[in-house]
Amino acid sequence: MTDAATPSQTTTEAVPGYKTGYGTPLYRGYVLTSLLVVYIFNFIDRSIFGILTEPMKLSLQLEDWHMGLLGGLAFAIFYTTLGIPIARVAERRNRMLIIIISLTLWSLMTVLCGFATSFLTLFIFRLLVGVGEAGCTPPAQSVIADYFKPTSRATAASIYALGVPLGGMMAGLAAGPINDYVTGENVYNLLGSWGWTWAQGLVDWNSLEGWRIAFIAVGLPGVLFAVILFFTVKEPPRGYSDPPGAPRKAVPDGFGTVLKDLMRKPTYVHVVAGAAVASFAGYGVAAFSTSFLLRTHGLTLTEAALIFSLVLGLMAALGVFLSGFLADKLSVRYPTALSWMPALGMGLSVPLYWLGYLSPTVPLMIPPLMLAATLHYFYLGPMYAVSAGVVDSRTRATAVAITLFAVNLIGIGLGPTLAGLLSTAFKTMFINGSDLGLTLAMCRDVTGLAAEQAAGCRSADARGLQYAIVVFASLYGWAAIHYLLAGKTLSRDMLPKTA
Repeated sequence: MTDAATPSQTTTEAVPGYKTGYGTPLYRGYVLTSLLVVYIFNFIDRSIFGILTEPMKLSLQLEDWHMGLLGGLAFAIFYTTLGIPIARVAERRNRMLIIIISLTLWSLMTVLCGFATSFLTLFIFRLLVGVGEAGCTPPAQSVIADYFKPTSRATAASIYALGVPLGGMMAGLAAGPINDYVTGENVYNLLGSWGWTWAQGLVDWNSLEGWRIAFIAVGLPGVLFAVILFFTVKEPPRGYSDPPGAPRKAVPDGFGTVLKDLMRKPTYVHVVAGAAVASFAGYGVAAFSTSFLLRTHGLTLTEAALIFSLVLGLMAALGVFLSGFLADKLSVRYPTALSWMPALGMGLSVPLYWLGYLSPTVPLMIPPLMLAATLHYFYLGPMYAVSAGVVDSRTRATAVAITLFAVNLIGIGLGPTLAGLLSTAFKTMFINGSDLGLTLAMCRDVTGLAAEQAAGCRSADARGLQYAIVVFASLYGWAAIHYLLAGKTLSRDMLPKTA
């Protein structure tokens, strides 16, 4: 991996950089694709937990609120708090090396999630996944801003942000089928066919459940890709692609100075607030999406994962890409496109989500959810573009880290946790109103109950989650208002894209 250019190189080469970007077009494409793959791994390892909620819940005898804590707070504690310190290091040190170390760490911890034996051990491994993933996006966004000229950054940021829906999609494509169809015995025999007798003796493969194998299968490739990154992606010179009139500082401002500067920019404040609310709703819904289809529509885990990961994931990916691509194109004529476009998308998604999640059948559910997924993800590309566009090259990683701190603390930290609590609260309400003499504790294991009581438990479980998801999806309307308000000061707060 090549180090960044020296200051003298940066000074002499920076003038044409804002017109061309750093490196050849082909190499820039390779770097962006590589960072996209890293972000896909980031979201595969993050999203797989929501896909495997039901088999983990049954295997470890847990409730929705347990799964909400594991999917949200356990991951978010270090993911949010370490993002800013790591970003401060990235302002001074090799950003690509930070990304590579982080990718290796979170991939290994994902593998270990497959060996968890209790709520506590799973909680610890999820904490450490969060530690690793904290070092991904802030330095990656800073690197992207140095590789791409200002007029292409929203598109580049949106391509990178495709890791969110694509990672979620691939998590479902892998986790569902692996859980349903791959056994430990299959893995043991496969290793034997390869002649890897040393690997056959590492663990008792025959006793491993499908969800455990899924964690192992999605974690290991990340370690291998980290090695490829180390040898193929260069660290770009800081500020290379900034226009000549952009601020250039020899050393980055202190954290307090950066934070005060950001808080003086209403555009940034409203975009972060809107993204935080959207993230809160999105993570809350995503944590229980496959569970919703299992409970409400009686699908298998593979069927549910394919619907939410493949069908809806592709539409979400389309929305993420269009958000940046259209923003770059429309901003020439409509300077506030980064504001009103995501506001329009999220606002329109709310009634579509209501229609989808309240539909009585899967065929009626899918079309409105597909359109809603495309529209609500219009916020993601502009979030990164604004976060990196209101500050100079020496503080971009910190600005993005502050954005992610707020967005993920509220989104990941509270979204799944409160969605799980709300689902359990609705479930309890339906159980108490059933007149079947049921309690929440009785419904954890319905095998010993009468048929009518078991049906009552399953109905309360399904309806409780359905109502919770509808409530959370409604919050995209609140997020849309913040993005709309950001448009009032967008042109003033963004740094110039050209000299």
